[in-house]
Amino acid sequence: MTAKAGTPLADIQDALAQKRQMLAFEPLDLRPVLGTTGNTTIGGVFATNASGPRRFVAGAARDSLLGVRFVNGNGEIIKAGGRVMKNVTGLDLAKVLSGSRGNLAFLTEVTFRLLPVPETSATIVISGLDDAQATAAMATALSMSVEVSGAAHLPETVRGRFLGGALPPEPATVLRLEGLSASVTVRAEKLRAALASFGAVSTIDPEATDTLWREIRDVYPYADQTLRPLWRVSVAPTAGHQLIAALRLETGVDAFYDWQGGLVWLRMEADAEAGLMRHFIKAFGGGHATLVRATPALLATTPVLEPQPEAIAALSARIKSKFDPAGIFVSHATPRGMAGRP
Repeated sequence: MTAKAGTPLADIQDALAQKRQMLAFEPLDLRPVLGTTGNTTIGGVFATNASGPRRFVAGAARDSLLGVRFVNGNGEIIKAGGRVMKNVTGLDLAKVLSGSRGNLAFLTEVTFRLLPVPETSATIVISGLDDAQATAAMATALSMSVEVSGAAHLPETVRGRFLGGALPPEPATVLRLEGLSASVTVRAEKLRAALASFGAVSTIDPEATDTLWREIRDVYPYADQTLRPLWRVSVAPTAGHQLIAALRLETGVDAFYDWQGGLVWLRMEADAEAGLMRHFIKAFGGGHATLVRATPALLATTPVLEPQPEAIAALSARIKSKFDPAGIFVSHATPRGMAGRP
């Protein structure tokens, strides 16, 4: 599909729904969390490299972007990429621009690949696991040939905020299956049998599955109309629960896990604790953290990124100089964040 960059995402999704197609990377909608309104655009989706729960199997927005048209800092109109997965039109500039947040060029048109909407879906729920046990259960599920397309853990502090409180009691570890009806049925039974040793296992239907994963994608529990600091942290799947355990010894924090534990959404009860975040991310193998929400005063004083290693900083500067030698493009909408490693 090709669209002008300013096309509202809602219009794109309506057009895709008519053809039973979808954006595989499930772009998230943080407007409820941020308390903002307005239209999300398809150009903004790719400029921020947005992605949702399916990322660990379908990739991020960058992985679906085939071609772009943009205006560089010299005022030149450039087209890169094409309409097919394999093309030989030169450097893969589409991938460079995806996630650049408007710092390199002005996107005017995007071409991206689609996938058919699955015929049906189901979610397997394992109840009663702590964070470490849930990490092990998700790893077991992802090691099986059942094509799990979503793996998240919802501790008891947030479990009741999903599906209007309809999930089974106790912490919920949830695993999504999608595809043809007969296939989903067989894979669900296989998965239930393999995970029975971890705890009580149940299944929720397609309609509830769609709602649940949309709420996970959009960080529904923290759309609480507050400015309490909210972090989006990406680490190794085995390190997520260790990071939260360490933080809880130092400060008040609420959290849940996506991407098999590799994406942690965590809300601080008071201060953002940026120093602690930096320290523990490094201690548990590195990763990246973005302060998505906080008070204006806190956002104004939190660094956007940690200093990059010299070689990477030099490469970034050379790329910037080629796209925008006069330094015209500067993003003013980038969430404040920091990186334990680039």
